Amino acid sequence: MMTLNKQTFYVYILLFFAVLACKKKTSEIKGTSETSNENRQKPNIVFIYTDDLGYGDVSAYGATEINTPAIDALAEDGILFENAYATAATCTPSRYSVLTGNYAWRKKGTGVAKGDQGLLIDTARTTWPKLLKSAGYKTGIVGKWHLGLGGNDGPDWNGIISPGPLEIGFDYSYLIPATGDRVPCVFVENHHIVNLDANDPVQVNYKEKIGDWPTGKENPELLTMKPSQGHNNTIINGISRIGYMTGGKAALWDDETIPMQLVDKSNKFIDNAKEQPFFLLLSTHDIHVPRVANKRFQGKSGMGPRGDVILQLDWTVNEIVKTLKNQNLLENTIIVFSSDNGPVVDDGYKDQARELLGNHQPTGGLRGGKYSAYEGGSKIPLIIRWPKGKNKGMVSNALVSQVDFLSSFAALVGVKTIPDDVIDSQNQIEVFQGKSTTGKTSLIQESFMGPLSYVEGDWKFIEPLDGPKLVPWGPIIETGFQRSPQLFNIKKDPRENYNLASKFPDKVKEMEEKLSHLKEDGFSNQHEVNLN
Repeated sequence: MMTLNKQTFYVYILLFFAVLACKKKTSEIKGTSETSNENRQKPNIVFIYTDDLGYGDVSAYGATEINTPAIDALAEDGILFENAYATAATCTPSRYSVLTGNYAWRKKGTGVAKGDQGLLIDTARTTWPKLLKSAGYKTGIVGKWHLGLGGNDGPDWNGIISPGPLEIGFDYSYLIPATGDRVPCVFVENHHIVNLDANDPVQVNYKEKIGDWPTGKENPELLTMKPSQGHNNTIINGISRIGYMTGGKAALWDDETIPMQLVDKSNKFIDNAKEQPFFLLLSTHDIHVPRVANKRFQGKSGMGPRGDVILQLDWTVNEIVKTLKNQNLLENTIIVFSSDNGPVVDDGYKDQARELLGNHQPTGGLRGGKYSAYEGGSKIPLIIRWPKGKNKGMVSNALVSQVDFLSSFAALVGVKTIPDDVIDSQNQIEVFQGKSTTGKTSLIQESFMGPLSYVEGDWKFIEPLDGPKLVPWGPIIETGFQRSPQLFNIKKDPRENYNLASKFPDKVKEMEEKLSHLKEDGFSNQHEVNLN
């Protein structure tokens, strides 16, 4: 009898622990399921980050000589920001700030990157894609990179190209390594050059000619597009570039089909990632030189290649929206559209951009342009389309900066804490959503030779610099450099025609002190733009 009772007791004990285990497993499954469902409900984020597009290059911003219906549709369905800024007047520092949440001038060497530059973002640093990954997002980047690849000595083009985007938070990357006018003219997918033949290795040199491929300087008769300054090294597809390369013939891109490649890779990423929330950074190249429109857009704008590639960019936007719609993802996707800096007309090639400009004003009438300390350098278009028509058709005059994307969108998707290495990014999500029109108190702009501008409220202060009055290598763009401080009331004088520094010395001193405080522990970059 005792034996039977003892056996029964053991059976009960075993049954008790079995039930506990089942409950725990059920709880774990339920928890996993709840987390999975919660993640699926988070909005996708598609950031179309275009290159060298000016404040006045889009019809939604008042352009009358060119029509951009797909971009305009984003504004009609979303929020158009009239007072938005990139952090710099050139691409590398703007892109650095977007991904790290810090002004690029805080880190040495973040001027315009060379084509064989090592990775500029420390792999241990907090980044926007890392934070989104921590919130359950699949992350991808397609298009222009220009933030360096590889270690301190640059990339191993014929081996594993690392570190790069995958080491700073992206799950997938398909890159133009630097820019279209810099060698090597190949795509890099994840860690490798696409279609590279091991028997025809790529060689790249930015100091001296290598191999026997013709150059623009030695063989101008082979050019289909001639340079206006610099850009006279190795010829690829009839266009001479910055830097020398040889090898990798099977991997060379076709300039005319770059946009189609980027759209195709973006669509495939969306299709592969759609079962969970995703972040796609589509970094288009169209308006950056060399401007080579696909045949379907050539001659369509009446403004030459620069106008044609703006139409091509609009096509890209339409294709991405169409994909999201066809996949039933559009109404759970935030679409952000913006530019990395202001416009430039002649930036190295004789493509008749200036001659055929007509009445078109790429800066929208703002002073300066790409590279400049004036407003035309970093005041840019910004449109955010929110799902389900949230604040549809709204126009916001709030002061906003791309540096705040990191903290704002991280907060939106549930990231509770932003690490301490993010210094400058602020949570402005209510402004980006249109719930608030107050905007930032202040922001900082960076021009190509390092001097900073401080914007606060209606006022803008530009640091003094004894530098060239015009961008030295050709484009007719005022740098904004003066030996003495400049002060503008940009609300009353948006074109910065009247320097009020002598009239308001106390305001100059106040702005200068505030900027000096923000610059503590920072660096000023000397942006050496090498065209050869």
